[in-house]
Amino acid sequence: MRAVNMLRVLFGTGAVGALMLTPPAAHAQTASPAQAMAVPCSEAALVNAVNAANAAGGGALLLAPFCTYSLTSAHSPGGAGGPAGLPNITTPITMSGLDTEITRASGAPAFRIIEVDGPSQLPTAHGRLTLTTVTISNGDAGIGVGGGIANLGGSLAMTAGGVSNSRASFGGGIYTDTALTMIAGSVTGNTATVDGGGIFENAGSVALLSTNVSGNTPNNCAATPPLSAPC
Repeated sequence: MRAVNMLRVLFGTGAVGALMLTPPAAHAQTASPAQAMAVPCSEAALVNAVNAANAAGGGALLLAPFCTYSLTSAHSPGGAGGPAGLPNITTPITMSGLDTEITRASGAPAFRIIEVDGPSQLPTAHGRLTLTTVTISNGDAGIGVGGGIANLGGSLAMTAGGVSNSRASFGGGIYTDTALTMIAGSVTGNTATVDGGGIFENAGSVALLSTNVSGNTPNNCAATPPLSAPC
């Protein structure tokens, strides 16, 4: 049923058509921002694809359907934000999947899954991440922020995906200080040791449409100072 619901969403957005028209590839392909890169189901392929997209000034990554990308180590030092499993997003990048998951492997050292950077983190960074039908899970930022995703000066949009079972001091699931938009998504089972178990809104804006934010500890959402209070 989960896959059927996701297919309905993706047929509406055209993402399934894009996946069907993309030929199989043994390795992530280098492409211009206008092209799509098919990303085989492996940690190395995904890391290489993100690096290639950043180097090209942006890109669209077609993730393998029904794949779990299991990250065994951090691939970005993450600066003041701490390490991240994927290279930091510094350009406009889209990742489209189909019941696809990006997770920190069991027994791996602590790191968040994704950091999205803007000029406040790096003058040349203009990270804009769009995730469609992709779940982020088991991130661990330790005393840092954003166990699943830390949106630090960029922008983050998620459709029909979610963040689950991740941990941090603030924003166990998601920490954001710019723009966050979620449509038909979920933020569940995340933990913050200080505040914002699901989502911590430090600044910017949070827009949630048909999104389930529940079962997070110690609370689902928090903001300092009180901002849009989305949930």
